[in-house]
Amino acid sequence: MASESQNRGLVKVGKGQAVVTDVPVPSLQDDYLLVRTIAVALNPADWQNLDEDFVPEIKPMLNGHDAAGIIEAVGKNVTSRLKKGDRIMCAGYGVNVTDPEDGVFAEHIRVRGDISIRIPAHMSMTDAATMPVGLVTVALGLYKYLGLPFPPATAPSSTWLFVYGGSSATGTLAIQFAKLSGLKVVTTCSPRNFDLVKSLGADAVYDYRDPDCAAKIRSLTSDDLTLVFDTIATTATAKVSAEAMSSGKGGIYCNLMGVDAPRDDVKSVFYLGYSAMGRAYMFEGEEWPYAPDDYELAKRFAVVVEGLLEQRLIKPHPKTVRPGGLEAIPAGMQDLKDGKISGEKLVYVIGEE
Repeated sequence: MASESQNRGLVKVGKGQAVVTDVPVPSLQDDYLLVRTIAVALNPADWQNLDEDFVPEIKPMLNGHDAAGIIEAVGKNVTSRLKKGDRIMCAGYGVNVTDPEDGVFAEHIRVRGDISIRIPAHMSMTDAATMPVGLVTVALGLYKYLGLPFPPATAPSSTWLFVYGGSSATGTLAIQFAKLSGLKVVTTCSPRNFDLVKSLGADAVYDYRDPDCAAKIRSLTSDDLTLVFDTIATTATAKVSAEAMSSGKGGIYCNLMGVDAPRDDVKSVFYLGYSAMGRAYMFEGEEWPYAPDDYELAKRFAVVVEGLLEQRLIKPHPKTVRPGGLEAIPAGMQDLKDGKISGEKLVYVIGEE
């Protein structure tokens, strides 16, 4: 187990280059928590941010976005629901040029307090580590941009939501939360993951490679689909989404990669989960302002999620726990980049609980 005065982390030292090295234990800030990391999970953003060359290489920057651990210290402005010794899941911003200590691939980390979520006793740290980034993403996508009601729903709705990429880490959460909000859910994924998405509540699922996929979804939804949450977000997925949507009503196409749906009557929405972290940030060389409404929504959502997790109403994404700790993460990021990982999250144990 690491000493509280010592710290090791995986840092970016150049384009595509990450090394495990000694790093300072982060200083506590008023709105933050100091956390002893137990487990971390990989995201595409981990290798994407590592590969970007727009970042000024001022000093090494911690990588990593998803973590679970134990609170060591609590900033004075953090809500009273979070206390030293609590088990939490938490999100960071890996390779953050404005705050090099903001990543979570380290033995001791600093994370935003009020959007962190306590882990119920029945959930493992490795399961919990798969969830934080997906939860923030779902919070903004479903409850801000698509306007769904916060769960639990007071009554079932006849409204459909199309989740493109239902077996992705964000997709599996989106399906569950949409169902808890009372909606009907249709999704796409590979046939090998049909049972997974159905087990999470999807009302219908289609093979994303089926050339008639969009037509089948439009028929299923009686040409009344107006809400799409695309977790893959390519030109091809945007086209399928647009073709599946209502021919007379248009709707909202929400995605994570800045892709536009090829229809004038469909509103395309692009956003970044980083805006839920309560401060301004840089992304791909561009300044994004502090978004107080996003931060407040994420804070409220964290409390809702705690209750749902305690009641076992939300299931974590499938995972594989790989050995090797911090030193093994670069190989996992490469596998993720190479498309070798599907339908599961890679998780690494960093410390002992």
